[in-house]
Amino acid sequence: MMESPDTTSSAAGAVPASLSEDGFLGGRLRILQPEKGFRAGIDSVFLAASIPCAEGESVFEAGIGAGVAALCLLARQPRLHVTGIEMAARYAMLCEENARRNGHLANLRVIRADLRDALRRDMVSMPQAGSFQHAMANPPFHDEAKTTASPNPLKSKANAFGGDDLEMWMKLLHAMLAPRGSVTLVNRAEALGRILAVMDNRFGDIRIAPLYPRRGAPASRVIVQGIKGSKAPLQILQGLQLHGDGNGFTPEAEAVLRGGAAFPLR
Repeated sequence: MMESPDTTSSAAGAVPASLSEDGFLGGRLRILQPEKGFRAGIDSVFLAASIPCAEGESVFEAGIGAGVAALCLLARQPRLHVTGIEMAARYAMLCEENARRNGHLANLRVIRADLRDALRRDMVSMPQAGSFQHAMANPPFHDEAKTTASPNPLKSKANAFGGDDLEMWMKLLHAMLAPRGSVTLVNRAEALGRILAVMDNRFGDIRIAPLYPRRGAPASRVIVQGIKGSKAPLQILQGLQLHGDGNGFTPEAEAVLRGGAAFPLR
């Protein structure tokens, strides 16, 4: 995860203990997040900026967390309808509170459920399959078999996945989408091969946008977007350089991260 450029801590007593209030989109959004555990950063902002949505459409998010990506998306297009699924009760409650604080509660629904159970036919709380125009996710980054788990259980669950978990995430996202709906993921560049493997035979017209930390450096993140049922060929896009010669963001990155601009892949 790359930290948000607007991350700040509120004054003492302004937010509940063990939480921080962090600014996104140049302060347009104020988001409560745990001080320890998984903390969303610029990955979530770029994910939201990449969704090719239009007014009135519906978006499904797997692993909505504290709601950063969903709320960044609603800040850009407030007349969307976003439904997210979240296993951790603490994050699900924070997501609803963040939606309320930022004026988007009417357009955001949070379902507390395990993604592994989401496709069961007796899960009456889940929305109908095939009912969303767009789906998005920031899947866990690390292979459980190759990493040491974080001592924080929420961070450990958010950052690691088992051998079949990515397949399960993609199966759920595919099921929730209507035909020709779009799916968008952000992840480490090293995960690209696994992502493309689980998208195979489910999505086409795949667009890959690399995010480069700075000039001459390899991509650290990739945004991957596909269309359900499409047979169009894959395209690797130019992508975007995040930092200039110093520590500041490039104007193109600033436009997304602070200005709330879209980052279209198609």
